[in-house]
Amino acid sequence: MTRIVVAGSGGWGTALACMLANSGRQVVLMSHFEEEARSISYHRENREFLPGALLPDNLTVIHMSEKCLAQYLPEADAAVIAAPSKHVRATMERIQAYIAAKTIFVSVSKGLDSSPPLRLSEVIALYAPKNRIAALSGPSHAEEVARNLPTACVAASEDYAAAKAVQDIFMNRFFRVYASVDLLGVELGGALKNVIALAAGISDGLGYGDNAKAALMTRGMAEITRLGVAMGGMAGTFAGLSGMGDLIVTCTSMHSRNRRAGILLGQGKSLDETLKAVHMVVEGVNTAHSAYELSKVYGVEMPITYEINQALFCGKDPAQAVVDLMTRDKTSEGIEHI
Repeated sequence: MTRIVVAGSGGWGTALACMLANSGRQVVLMSHFEEEARSISYHRENREFLPGALLPDNLTVIHMSEKCLAQYLPEADAAVIAAPSKHVRATMERIQAYIAAKTIFVSVSKGLDSSPPLRLSEVIALYAPKNRIAALSGPSHAEEVARNLPTACVAASEDYAAAKAVQDIFMNRFFRVYASVDLLGVELGGALKNVIALAAGISDGLGYGDNAKAALMTRGMAEITRLGVAMGGMAGTFAGLSGMGDLIVTCTSMHSRNRRAGILLGQGKSLDETLKAVHMVVEGVNTAHSAYELSKVYGVEMPITYEINQALFCGKDPAQAVVDLMTRDKTSEGIEHI
């Protein structure tokens, strides 16, 4: 039987742990917090981050104590890293001593490490340099995966055999998985779409219509693709599930915490007020700064990302940011190098 540990007991980690356990895997969900682990295990429900989704009986919930890590991690065939992007480094530091060479690491968080900007697979590799590493990404709200609603994602690794192994672990009748070797592209698509989702939410919060949001999504994907290709990703990846697919769902669904945060910002809330109201990690906020830094490093024009940074961190009125986007110098579409 395939043995899996899921490090990170937020909504996404919990949903994946439930899905994998329901598929007959031997799954352990690990929480950083002892009281949280006790509560989830007792109630058989993550009442804070995934209310209403009952945990299957064969799913074990533990606290990331040294005793539990020593018991479960060395035997794991796969370790799913589901912590928010800013906590992936701390998670890897905590589990590093118990990593076995056979374990495949699967990054499922959608963000970037900020100092310096690193993809999350690169962070994992710092602590597990001998292990195979993959990323799983695509349009996949935890609330829907937990309810067994049809979902499709991409498993990517520079080692195609590892991508296929992750595909085999996760795929079932409700959760379809495609394999890819474009680890960089899949990770960037999943991370950068959150920045555009903030912009789409701001547009909604300002009361703009479907035309504006469609323009932001389309030109936002152009930005993501430009940066991704400049960094070495495959252009086709960004037209797929982990690019355009994830962008569509994150910019249009109220399940999206990034879109919800953008709506509040567009309505005039401060960043602090917005983050408190959403009550969950808004990955697009940290990713916006990292994306802008990467755009400077690679010499890529990303005007939407620039204006989001101005609104988030420099106090710029979001309505003025839209005006500045609309009145940029004239350019062309379809003949520029995307």
